[in-house]
Parts: sequence; structure tokens; C-alpha cells
Amino acid sequence: MTTAWAHLPNAAHIDRVLASLAATPELWDAAWDAAWGAAWDAAWDDARDDARGAARGAIAALVAGDDCAVFLDMPPDAVRLVAASGHHPAFLLLPAAIVFNPSI
Repeated sequence: MTTAWAHLPNAAHIDRVLASLAATPELWDAAWDAAWGAAWDAAWDDARDDARGAARGAIAALVAGDDCAVFLDMPPDAVRLVAASGHHPAFLLLPAAIVFNPSI
């Protein structure tokens, strides 16, 4: 099956995020909470669709940034450090790094 995003450089990674979300939404929900914590929840009390929101953020970063897939395989603490420096794709891919690298 060809997807609408198959032509994008990060198409395989987008497929990876979607497959992981379908298989393990609870991991995405936990990763969202770990990545954003209480501050995000306080700011977005109405947005409880955390797992899908985390996956949407990861996909948005992969669509917008051809070179950001490297964050998917980095340790979450390294992604946090890069995100703290203001690198927005890292900020959006932090939940994915947590999901894909839980033991690091």
C-alpha cells in the first residue's frame, strides 16, 4: 500500500511511528507524560489525547525536517538536551525517543 507521504525522505520513520502508536498506545501516553510532565498538562488541561498528540508531533517533525530522524534512535536524555537548546524537531521527537529507546 502506498501512502500519501511515501515520497517523503522520512516516510519509513513516519510509518514506524504510526505502527508503534497502533501497537502500543500506552507507551506513547507514558512517553507524552514523561516528556512534557505537569507543566504541559497544566497548560493544556483540555488536551487529554496525549498518545495521539505525541505521535502527531513526531510525525510533524519527520515531515518538516528531512534530517531529524536521527533523534528516534538517540537516548532520551540526549534528545532532552538538544531540545533544551531550542532545536524544535528534538522537542517534538522526545516522546518517540522515549518509546523507541525505553531501556536507555
